[in-house]
Amino acid sequence: MLQSYPFPAVLGADPDAPGGLDDMALALILSTISPGIGGVLVRGEKGTAKSTLVRALADLLPDIQVIAGDRFSTDPAEPQPLSPDGPFAADAAVETRPVRLVELPVGATEDRVAGSIHLERALSDGAVHFEPGLLARAHRGILYVDEVNLLHDHLVDLLLDAAAMGRLTVERDGISVTHQARFVIVGTMNPEEGELRPQLLDRFGLSVEVAAPQDPALRAEVVRRRLAFDADPEGFRSRYSLAEEALRQRISDAQERVAGVELTSAALLRIAEVCSAFGVDGMRADIVTARTAAAHAAWQGRTDITVEDLRVAARLALPHRRRRNPFDAPGLQENELDELLPPEGPEDDPEPDPGGDGGDSAESEADSTGADSGAEPGPAGGGQPAPVGAGEPFRARLFTVDGVGEGQAGRRSRARTTAGRRTGATPLAAAGAGIHLLETVRAAAPFQAVRGRAGGRLLLRAEDLRRAVREGREANLVLFVVDTSGSMAARERMRQVKTAILSLLLDAYRRRDRVAVVTFRGDGADVALPATRSVDVAARRLDDLPAGGRTPLAEGLIEAVELVRRERLRDPGRRPLLVVITDGRATSGADAVARSRRAADYVASQRISSVVVDCESGRMRMGLARTLAEHMGADHVWLAQVNAEALTDIVRGATREGAA
Repeated sequence: MLQSYPFPAVLGADPDAPGGLDDMALALILSTISPGIGGVLVRGEKGTAKSTLVRALADLLPDIQVIAGDRFSTDPAEPQPLSPDGPFAADAAVETRPVRLVELPVGATEDRVAGSIHLERALSDGAVHFEPGLLARAHRGILYVDEVNLLHDHLVDLLLDAAAMGRLTVERDGISVTHQARFVIVGTMNPEEGELRPQLLDRFGLSVEVAAPQDPALRAEVVRRRLAFDADPEGFRSRYSLAEEALRQRISDAQERVAGVELTSAALLRIAEVCSAFGVDGMRADIVTARTAAAHAAWQGRTDITVEDLRVAARLALPHRRRRNPFDAPGLQENELDELLPPEGPEDDPEPDPGGDGGDSAESEADSTGADSGAEPGPAGGGQPAPVGAGEPFRARLFTVDGVGEGQAGRRSRARTTAGRRTGATPLAAAGAGIHLLETVRAAAPFQAVRGRAGGRLLLRAEDLRRAVREGREANLVLFVVDTSGSMAARERMRQVKTAILSLLLDAYRRRDRVAVVTFRGDGADVALPATRSVDVAARRLDDLPAGGRTPLAEGLIEAVELVRRERLRDPGRRPLLVVITDGRATSGADAVARSRRAADYVASQRISSVVVDCESGRMRMGLARTLAEHMGADHVWLAQVNAEALTDIVRGATREGAA
C-alpha cells in the first residue's frame, strides 16, 4: 500500500512547532472542522507541497460510519437519507471506514464527475440504473482538484454548486436522480497557468498563497525530510505517529465543539464592518468569515469569538474577493487589517498569530511588477525612451477562427464541444456529449428481427448507443505579433496600441483562451511571452515593451509561425488566431518589403486564421498593412475598429447619413 507523507512532517503544518500552522495548513484544518466554510483554494508556484499536504489531510480525519453496501456513503444517523440505493431497513448493517480523498483529473467529463444513467440497462431491463460519479464518491470526504484553473468553467460551477447545496441532481434523457454530496473541496493552482474568473474565486470559502521558503536552512530541512521518507516511508511515518494522533484528536474535538461556538451580535457586526470596509461584493464573504471565525475558536478550544479569530478569518476569507478585474492581484494588506481589527495585547492573546503575515505577499509582488498599467512613466536616463503605459481597456471587437474546430470548450470560435446545440449523433466511442435516446433507438431498430425480438422490450447492444454531437464555442490560442519599431514608437500611438492589446487580452481572458506575444524591432523578433492562460502576466509584460529601431516584419511573422508550430505539437486541438499589430512598414534589410510579403504568403500557406490591425495614421497613408493582410489572407481592421463600441458608433453614423 502506498504510504502518504505525514501531515505534521510538512514544514508549517505542525501546530506544536515554532510559529505554529501556516495559512495553508490552517485553512485546510478549519475547512474540515466546519465544511460549511466552502473549501479552500491554494494558489502557488509549482513544487510548494500543495498536493502533498492535501493528500496528507485525509489521514488526519476521524473515521466515518456508513450503511454497508451503499454506494453513496449514507450516514446511518441520517433521519431521511437521500440515496438512490435506498430505502434502507432500520437495522441495516453499518461499517466504519476512513474518509476518502477523491482526486478529480483535469480532463474529466461531466458524466464522470456527476454520474450518468446506464442507458443500455435502462432500455433492456426497463429500470433506472444510475452510475455514480466522483461527487458521489466524495460525499462526506475531500474532493481534491489539482490545477483547478485548467478545469472548464461549467465543471467548476458544478463542483461548487454541489459543495454549497450539499446535494446533486443528475438529469439524463428525462430521468432525474438526486443524492447527497457534502464534501470539502480543495483546489490548487499555479497562477502562471491562468486565473479563475472572479465569480468562481468567490465561490471558494478560503484562499491562501504559498511559496517555497527562501531560507537555505529551511530548504535543506525540506530536502532532508523528503529523502528520509523516500528511503523508509514506514519508519518516517512512525516518527510522526504521535503528532498525527494528537492532531487527529484535536480536529475531532473541534468538530464537536464548533456547533457550540457563540456568534454574538457584536461579533457579527464587526464582521460586517470589515467586509464592508474591504469592499467585497455580496454577502458570501460575511457568511464565510463568520463560519471561519467560529471554526478557529473551536480549534483553539474556545466557544467564544475573539478579535484574533476575526483576524484569522478575514485574512483567509477576504483577499480573493477583492479583485475587480483579472489584472488585479488578490491580496490583503496587514496594516489595513490592523486598522479595522487591532491585534490584542499579549496579556489577552498569549498564542502567536498562526500563519504569519501571508496576506502581504500578493500585494508586494503586484507592486514590484509594476502592474499599474495606467501609470504615466517619467523620463528615463541614458537616452533610452521609457516604456509607454496603456490606457483604460475597452470592450474589444470579437475576432474568431474560421471553420468549426474541436478544441477545448470556450467562448470564441465555433466548435464541436461537450455543450451547445445538438447537430447530429455519432457512435458512443466517438467524440461528443450526452447519449441521445432517439438516435440510439433508431440505430437498434433495423436489427430487432435478427436478434430474435418477438415483442416486449427493445433488444439493445453496446454498438447501438449514440452520443449527441453538439456545436458550441471553443477556446483558442490568440497570438499577438506586435510591431514595436521606431515607426510605432510615437508616444500616443504606442499608448493606443497597448490599450488595444490590453483590451484584447481582457477579451481573451473572458473567452478562456491561451495567449502569447511576439514582438519585432531592430534586427529580429522575440517571444515576449510563451503561450499561457495567465493574461495578467501578459498584461504586465505588455507594460514593459520597449519601442524603437528598424522594422523586421518578416522575422516577426516567421517567429509567429514557428511558435504556432510548437503549440500545435503540444495541443493539436487548440486552433490559433494570429493578431498582427503593425503599420506595415518593413525597413530591416535591403529587400525588407519583398521578404515581408513572402513571409505573409508563408503564413497564408499554413492556414492560420489571422487579423492585421492597421496602426497607420495621418492623412497620407501608404496602405502597406492592407497589402500585408491580402498576402496573409487575413482580415484587415483599423486600430480604432478594435474597440467594439467605436465600431458600433461608426456603423450607426453611416446608417444615419444613409437615411438622411
